[in-house]
Amino acid sequence: MQWGIAYYQAPDGSIPGLGFLDGCPVKVAANIYAVLEAVRAAPPPAFSGGGKWEAMHGTMAGYYEIRTTGPGRQHYRLFCRLENGSTAELKALGFDRPQIVVINGMAKKNASLFSDRDYEKHVRYLGDEYVRRTPTPVAK
Repeated sequence: MQWGIAYYQAPDGSIPGLGFLDGCPVKVAANIYAVLEAVRAAPPPAFSGGGKWEAMHGTMAGYYEIRTTGPGRQHYRLFCRLENGSTAELKALGFDRPQIVVINGMAKKNASLFSDRDYEKHVRYLGDEYVRRTPTPVAK
């Protein structure tokens, strides 16, 4: 079954992942969209990643990130969750097929790290809000 791509929509109507992508340099956003499409087409369980699509670990377990580098060696990351349950489970979430759900993105300078607080504020908080709401709050 072909996968879809959906974007988490916050209670205020904003779509953080699209907002992040809109703020990226054009070439960076195009690269991220190309990786997202390649992952969707593979689909995700079969996509090898090549360093551009990685499963996260520790406090970020359950998330996947798309990684790319832009001007000035700035690092851009797009954080996603996968919805790939049974047909009934997907239907209960409001989906007609498995989905890559884009939660949000962040950028950082070369050789720097995101703090756990950064992940909590910009990714996990939104991801937890996404999981709590049914049907899922997404823009497709």
